Amino acid sequence: MTESEHGTADHPAPAEPHRPVRSGRIAVLVAAGVALIVVAVVAFSIGRLSSLGVTTPGDRSADAGFSRDMQVHHLQGVEMAMIIRGISDADDMQTLSYDLATTQAQQAGQMYGWLEQWGLPQYSAEPMAWMTEGGHEHGSATTDATSDLDATAAPAMPGMATEAQLDELRSSTGVEAERLFLDLMIAHHLGAVEMAEAALELADTTVVLRLADSIVRSQEAEISLMERMLADRA
Repeated sequence: MTESEHGTADHPAPAEPHRPVRSGRIAVLVAAGVALIVVAVVAFSIGRLSSLGVTTPGDRSADAGFSRDMQVHHLQGVEMAMIIRGISDADDMQTLSYDLATTQAQQAGQMYGWLEQWGLPQYSAEPMAWMTEGGHEHGSATTDATSDLDATAAPAMPGMATEAQLDELRSSTGVEAERLFLDLMIAHHLGAVEMAEAALELADTTVVLRLADSIVRSQEAEISLMERMLADRA
């Protein structure tokens, strides 16, 4: 290493550039990821305990179908929340994304625990069959962000974002990313409410009915909040 690299008493070597913003953001995301894992593990244990003594639903029951499909739906919600959490610095967006991610991870863990306790597969080869077999034809919640996509790319579950939309969100920045996230998450919540309302009509177990009711109430409130946040960014 040369003298200029080491520096001298009269001319000390330049300090390495400080990068607190990036390292701070990474630390926040890592901490949030660890928190989500802890939440999911605890919820899994609670889910198993809460299903003890419950009559085991059948493999094609609405209880099992809802628990499988809502897990998939919720986990995409967690993914979307973590994407915007890594992009936006806005306080309201940071709070919303954290609440969405932890709540939906916790509920997904509960449903995983129920299916384990019931001895049923976690995933179905026929997503949403429990709704159509129960007489519910689910719609496709759309927003301005989804309306111009090829209909053949529409996902099977109501409100689910496509891979193209997730890629667009990942590549967006600033207020544009915040608006896109809110638009997609409102549609996502509308789809979850639709599924939960169907479960309230078709499911039999107390644990599923309670969770479905909680999802309807909490996500309708969050839709109203996100609509206000979207209006603030118009």
